Amino acid sequence: MADRDTVMETEEKEVVSRNFIEQEIDKDLAEGVYNHVQTRFPPEPNGYLHIGHAKSILLNYGLAQKYGGKFNLRFDDTNPTKEKTEFVESIMDDVKWLGADFEDRLFFASNYFDQMYRCAVFLIKKGKAFVCDLTADQIREYRGDFTTPGKESPYRNRSVEENLALFEEMKEGKYRDGEKVLRAKIDMASPNINMRDPVIYRVARMSHHNTGDKWCIYPMYDFAHPIEDAIEHITHSICTLEFEDHRPLYDWVVKECEFENPPRQIEFAKLYLTNVITGKRYIKKLVEDKIVDGWDDPRLVSIAALRRRGYTPEAIKMFVEMVGVSKANSSVDYAMLEYCIREDLKLKKPRMMAILNPVKLVIDNYPEGQAEMLEVPNNLENPELGDRKVPFGRELYIEREDFMEEPPKKYFRMFPGNEVRLMGAYFVKCTGCEKDADGNITVVHGTYDPETKSGSGFEGRKVKGTIHWVAVPTAKKVECRLYENIVDEEKGVYNEDGSLNLNPNSLTVLKDCYVEENLADAKAYDSFQFVRQGFFCVDAKDSTPEHLVFNRIVSLKSSFKLPSNN
Repeated sequence: MADRDTVMETEEKEVVSRNFIEQEIDKDLAEGVYNHVQTRFPPEPNGYLHIGHAKSILLNYGLAQKYGGKFNLRFDDTNPTKEKTEFVESIMDDVKWLGADFEDRLFFASNYFDQMYRCAVFLIKKGKAFVCDLTADQIREYRGDFTTPGKESPYRNRSVEENLALFEEMKEGKYRDGEKVLRAKIDMASPNINMRDPVIYRVARMSHHNTGDKWCIYPMYDFAHPIEDAIEHITHSICTLEFEDHRPLYDWVVKECEFENPPRQIEFAKLYLTNVITGKRYIKKLVEDKIVDGWDDPRLVSIAALRRRGYTPEAIKMFVEMVGVSKANSSVDYAMLEYCIREDLKLKKPRMMAILNPVKLVIDNYPEGQAEMLEVPNNLENPELGDRKVPFGRELYIEREDFMEEPPKKYFRMFPGNEVRLMGAYFVKCTGCEKDADGNITVVHGTYDPETKSGSGFEGRKVKGTIHWVAVPTAKKVECRLYENIVDEEKGVYNEDGSLNLNPNSLTVLKDCYVEENLADAKAYDSFQFVRQGFFCVDAKDSTPEHLVFNRIVSLKSSFKLPSNN
């Protein structure tokens, strides 16, 4: 990542970091190429956005913010075969949630179809476009390859008048899908295959989500996109590296259509996460096969899924900033994203007590029927979060793994004869347990020492283990969902045949969990740290006030290590 930023010195000798895109923008502004900065995020509404799109959104919005410019949201909806209103709505929600404010600048490429048509007619009149009758296969064959120049279409030299008449007939619906296309007239011998007379309009009898049945011809992406940018006065069209080879065509379109102050395309490296599924066709299949419960299933890395799982815009922004802006593609470990959410939440969220695999603890010498309210700090690392009252009594739930009848060495939790601290409460000495007919432990017994109450200043003896608990009478029963990577990380994402290597243990559902009563009113997207368990978030889809469902956002332990500064 060392090449992602270049350090520049200002006149005041202050050290300022500039990525290569910012350097180019600085140069354009200094040379008077542009007098403002305007960026955009232009998704095609054919699926849900994922973590890679978040980088593009935050980069484009961040540049507009940095230079006091404007940021547009534009739907590149020029292909009616795959686009849906559902995707339009989900994308808008995602962009807003990430904090990228497009204000009133919401645009649809389809609103520019009239202007695109006029641009096409203008090119025909200039002798820069022609109607071609070759089939898609023939066009492909004529195009040549990286070692062989292309052959000119036999229809390339049609007159302007004939091309205008044929293009008008295409528009009027006189031809079947694929029967005729409009092609740019550039150079069939160009070393860049994208410049070998690319198709810029095709016939497609499809109903469009925005324009209905008004059009039966639609512009191709490479023709439409630069026109959209030019119409919106975008200055810098920031896109990913796969469009680098398309830049000459982008520049050709805005030049030949004679736009004033045309936009400039700059490419950056995509964000790749290791062992994740981002391909729309794969996710679509997972949804259709009911392996996941939708595009927002918390095991996915769509923005909607990350939000549902409990990730925050701040964590995603931190992640994107850590990855940086580079010209070279690389992969980033998912553990870095997990590191960012831990860092964001650890000082913000209260640390609550929740028992995921309960067994009952009975304190035999605690008075029956008695209950007391104990004061517990919400977050020991952040005193500003204050304290809360937690009920305590004779019967508690503890984690099943916090008791062992015959413990190994260095096990400091409950076992017969051992004393532990109950978090925020008292020392309790384990006296034994009860079992059912199958030998399963059903109840753990112990006695408490009233003098050892937390905060009392007791220093008579020390204990090595501290465990958490929830009082039985006031405990709220909830469901907890523990997520792992949906991909089998040892095998990688894909098999040789292209199928997915799925992890059969990617979801564990625990139905009989208990949380302290302070969590009873938790609402969708509320998140907490469950002591010793991880960070959890109320599921926005399945949780109800009567049946709370918590998703584990991330465990407490991290395998990620920050890179050293050496």
